[in-house]
Amino acid sequence: MGLKSGGAEARPEGVAAAGGDRGRGRRGQWAAARRSLPGMAGPRGARPGGPGCCWALPTALLCAYGFFCSVRPSEPFLTRYLLGQHKNLSKTQVFNEVYPVWTYSYLALLFPVFLATDYLRYKPVVLLQGLSLIITWFMLLYAQGLRAIQFLEFFYGMGTATDVAYYSYIYSIVDVDLYQKVTSYCRSATLVGYTVGSVSGQVLVSVAGWSLFSLNVISLTSISIAFGTAWFLPMPQKSLFFHHVSSQPFSLEMKVMDCKNGSAVQDQPSVQRTPGWEDETKVPLNVEGSAAEKQEQKVDIVKVLKDLWRDLLQCYSSWTMLCWSVWWALSTCGYFQVINYVQGLWEMVLPSHSTEIYNGGVEAASTLLGAVAVFVVGHIKTSWAMWGEVALALFSFLIAAAVYIMDTVRNIWVCYASYVVFRIIYMLLITIATFQIATNLSVERYALVFGVNTFIALALQTLLTLIVVDASGLGLDIFTQFMIYASYFAAISLVFLGSGIYSIIRAYRRQEQMQSRSPESH
Repeated sequence: MGLKSGGAEARPEGVAAAGGDRGRGRRGQWAAARRSLPGMAGPRGARPGGPGCCWALPTALLCAYGFFCSVRPSEPFLTRYLLGQHKNLSKTQVFNEVYPVWTYSYLALLFPVFLATDYLRYKPVVLLQGLSLIITWFMLLYAQGLRAIQFLEFFYGMGTATDVAYYSYIYSIVDVDLYQKVTSYCRSATLVGYTVGSVSGQVLVSVAGWSLFSLNVISLTSISIAFGTAWFLPMPQKSLFFHHVSSQPFSLEMKVMDCKNGSAVQDQPSVQRTPGWEDETKVPLNVEGSAAEKQEQKVDIVKVLKDLWRDLLQCYSSWTMLCWSVWWALSTCGYFQVINYVQGLWEMVLPSHSTEIYNGGVEAASTLLGAVAVFVVGHIKTSWAMWGEVALALFSFLIAAAVYIMDTVRNIWVCYASYVVFRIIYMLLITIATFQIATNLSVERYALVFGVNTFIALALQTLLTLIVVDASGLGLDIFTQFMIYASYFAAISLVFLGSGIYSIIRAYRRQEQMQSRSPESH
């Protein structure tokens, strides 16, 4: 399938966010992208007897689901498993015919799953994710032949696409003032689960001498426990777009974000907003009451899509939002490609059949160090509006250098170290991008922007896969692929360096003009 390497940061996330990450690494997208959402804190304290009083149980159940879904000790050794005696596939089949299927299925399913998640109110899609992953691992254990493994990849793509339900479910259950707290809990659960899975897999292989087949049995068992846990999740009564509960006593006026200047403004009564997008600090999420006091607004899909499109254009009219979103989409595309095929690179540098490999330990170390970097960056005070583009350029260049070293220095320990640096930098930057995009956005707009950014990233990745990786395209060898990925990140660095220098010069000129006019005003 394609559950190669990666970590829990990429889940996008994300909301989308990358989205733990896909254990093997593809989920490495959704990871960093879906960290706690700044700017979403609502009124302090939940109403007695309201939804805030019962947030602990669904949060605990969802965290348990995320933990067991992420405990997959076999994922860091997927390439070795597919190339070994259990599946007996060739390297060309695995790299150029099997792994690309995940990219195509993920892209095809992302948008319909995004809408279905909201329309079905989350829980059914969470169950669908668990079922998809069970089918994936069952086929990984018993399916034989190239076509069967490609079909397996489709189910894994479905499991990854439905990952959005995991992070969005909790927002329909708890009060706004708990958003940041419960998001951090859910995120931590997947990080811990992925780390436990990677470490246990490495220990069982290196110390206990377990077979990779046995590791897949453990992964299937863990996912089955997660699937059973998901059945106990309470069914939400509302969702962000299709099923909104409105209360008559509350005002129809809503606070929204003016995306052009980043300030919160009060909508005029004449401005029509998407039903279900009322000020969340005024409308309880999941309260008991009579039908006379509340009414579910059902919106047809055409109207929802039109309102989403109009709101999306307004959000992207902000240069800051556009800049960070462009970097998010471009870098996440490259990140997905690297983590999807890095096990193949390691296999070419040092064949696993002839020596001991430490893929699980490397994945665990990169996840933990990346989490530390994310924690540190959350306490850094700097003017990202001024220096953000230059920072993106410099760090993107470091990412390009790490990928280039992985590709050219044919030493497994250098490859491991470069991969750790690569993931740490990406997790750090994607977290900053998440904060910059999420600040002052409503949860609806954040989910929308994240979903669009992720869709663009997948579209670019699909194009890159078709041209560079797929056997029907160029079908390049793994070393040439990574040289292209290093060049890709270098190009991103140059684009943002030029844009950043231009922005800084323009800001200083504007400041000088203001200073030159100040004496005249006096």
